[in-house]
Amino acid sequence: MGKKIVIVGGVAAGPKAACRVKRILPDADVTVIDQDNLISYGGCGIPYYVSGDVADEKELRSTSFHMLRDEFFFAKAKGVKTLTSTRALMIDRGRKTVLVEDLPSGKQNEISYDTLLLATGSRPVILPIPGNEADGVFTISDLHKAVAIKERLARGEVGKAVVIGGGAIGIEMAEALTDLWGIETAIVEYMDQLLPRIIDWPLAAILEKHLRDHNVEIYLGEAAEEIVVTDGRAVAVRTGKRTLDADLVIMAAGVRPRSELAREAGLLVSERGGIIVNSRMQTSDPNIFAAGDCVEIPHLVSGKGFVAPFGSMANKEGRVAADNMAGIPSTFKGGVGSFILKAFELSIGSVGLSLETARAEGFEAEFSLSSPSDRAHFYPGQDIVCLELIFDRKTRKVLGLQGTGPMNDALSARIDAAAVAISSGATIDDFGNIEMAYSPPFSTAIDPINAAAYIADNLCAGRMRQIGMEDFFAWMAEPSIHPDWQVVDVRHAKQAAPFVERFGSGLWASLPYEQVRDRYRELSTEKTLIVFCNAGSRSFEIQVFLDYAGLKNNLVLPGGFNVIRRIGADWLPVS
Repeated sequence: MGKKIVIVGGVAAGPKAACRVKRILPDADVTVIDQDNLISYGGCGIPYYVSGDVADEKELRSTSFHMLRDEFFFAKAKGVKTLTSTRALMIDRGRKTVLVEDLPSGKQNEISYDTLLLATGSRPVILPIPGNEADGVFTISDLHKAVAIKERLARGEVGKAVVIGGGAIGIEMAEALTDLWGIETAIVEYMDQLLPRIIDWPLAAILEKHLRDHNVEIYLGEAAEEIVVTDGRAVAVRTGKRTLDADLVIMAAGVRPRSELAREAGLLVSERGGIIVNSRMQTSDPNIFAAGDCVEIPHLVSGKGFVAPFGSMANKEGRVAADNMAGIPSTFKGGVGSFILKAFELSIGSVGLSLETARAEGFEAEFSLSSPSDRAHFYPGQDIVCLELIFDRKTRKVLGLQGTGPMNDALSARIDAAAVAISSGATIDDFGNIEMAYSPPFSTAIDPINAAAYIADNLCAGRMRQIGMEDFFAWMAEPSIHPDWQVVDVRHAKQAAPFVERFGSGLWASLPYEQVRDRYRELSTEKTLIVFCNAGSRSFEIQVFLDYAGLKNNLVLPGGFNVIRRIGADWLPVS
């Protein structure tokens, strides 16, 4: 028998590394240890199992050729020994052993290793509030909890649910409960928007409206202070503002790396709790590697460490760790936080830094916001994607891209292209030259990702001046805060008419695009003009002309009405 490799953790990175090692070193003695009795499953698929999109939990544990990934599969198909229901208690680095406990029997013994991999994953955050351990309170941490949730739903025990946390898992679970099961569902989020620090306000607001339109209630800026319990069972969630009845409570307040085993063994662990590794996925002990949700990796934009709890990243890291454990030099340079989410008929995703995060990191960050068609405007079924490109004004480096779109491949194609470019340090100019495959059923001749870069170039050069969507919404909700502002709506007069009727021409003036050159002298020279169209492209053209004509007191509203109607507002005229 060859090299003895022990892997702690059997969900994503661990099984990937085990199988990769055996392909390279068929004589290696590989053992995977996991405290659960279910291993190697697609944890990111749990919300889709609850929703019914995935009918059987075994599908999350099966290969593409429908073989169940259990102890028999790993032993017979992969040559890997698995010890399930076995907890790793302690690492003795000097003796190169792992103390483990068989959970059913309580028996302990030591397992020796030549090389050790820690793939211990992450654990959900349990909010320290009264009632957090009551019956009916769940985290989304493993398949057992997913099965228990689905059994309650199938038995008809749940009529109302509260999801604590407006991150990805919380949103996916809210959809799962509402869409198939018809559960009255509410999301409670402590921050003032959904997906905080991942996407910026305009896109978060689009997501919020879409969820509300699909009967998910959203309560932002509210902390869950107590889970109300009756006879040992959760019956409501109380915030500082309201009490929400609940037969089921999903606590989706984020995850933290499981790094206790590493820390207790004296390995370096970051302030954020991630195990510190080098580009070879090697810890501070050269004989111990780590991969998956438990590690901290470099962010290729900010340069700082971050934890990326995604199955895709875990598999890549597991492969790199396996190569190095098997003697093949291999490196993992880091990540850019690619993210995409399904919410009913909406897709929402991001890569890199949000505008808020970029500015907090010290970048001279600015944004372009656009709302182009996802394919040729003349092609049947075309829809709108809303894209925000975040860039550094000084260096022109692209820092991030985020967007919303229909549930097709339009958004994911742009996020994926941006991920490759941003990983390589791409600039606005590089984004303007990204070559995307073009055919009317799939894209536009000027691709949305190129158009976003062109807008950014105009902003950097000072050819375009804009007002942020959040500032525009604040003004429309309370026009008196800027009495010297006026919208100039360059859309068709019929499109502008409901707004002019509601607000009056003093606040909302109609001047169709093709008439501006003849009638621009009618515009006020005393007011700041907010040039308004459907997407922002015509507004920019008009801005350039007005500047030429001497009316430089104007700003473009980027994204235009395409973004506004997706956000929704009380002040919008009823269509």
